[in-house]
Amino acid sequence: MSFTQLANEIFNKAIDDYHVADNVDTPINNPYEHDSIENRLYLKCWIDTVQWHYEDIIRDPNINPAEALLLKRRIDKSNQDRTDLVEQIDSYFRQLYGKVKPSEDARLNTESPAWAIDRLSILALKIYHMREQAERDDASQEHLATCAQKLAVLMEQQVDLSTAIDQLLEDIEAGRKYMKVYRQMKMYNDPATNPVLYGKK
Repeated sequence: MSFTQLANEIFNKAIDDYHVADNVDTPINNPYEHDSIENRLYLKCWIDTVQWHYEDIIRDPNINPAEALLLKRRIDKSNQDRTDLVEQIDSYFRQLYGKVKPSEDARLNTESPAWAIDRLSILALKIYHMREQAERDDASQEHLATCAQKLAVLMEQQVDLSTAIDQLLEDIEAGRKYMKVYRQMKMYNDPATNPVLYGKK
């Protein structure tokens, strides 16, 4: 089984598990061993799934402004958790391939493996929810046809992205490419760099 086959299987499980209750306050019940990459992948997609539904809720034009502010804070925290987790996944790959000596002509990829896997997790969510739209029994035939076309594109994109990630990992393992990880350093979350938080006038 390739890495992305494993990842996509875990992502689908996390999404299905969330939709049993379909509630953003549902506690996570991660079935994988705590320090395993499977655990990190499940947690990654769970965070993405909850945030997907936060984003739906906050777009309600009739939402109470006070509730919207609280929800915006939850979205901010979710984004930070997501970023932290991507960095954990990249640390896994750095350790996994830490002893590989890149060839003299090895090239650097445009993004790290974990940020590509981040996109794969979001893609699994898009596929799940577009399939829901393509199978609605209360929508017009035009809506169903449009969503079915979009679903086909998303599924093709999933195959292509999965292939590209697996090829990237193969290239890193063989020394044809090397990975560097840059921490996100989000300034607005840091009390030392956000002027509003450190009290700049």
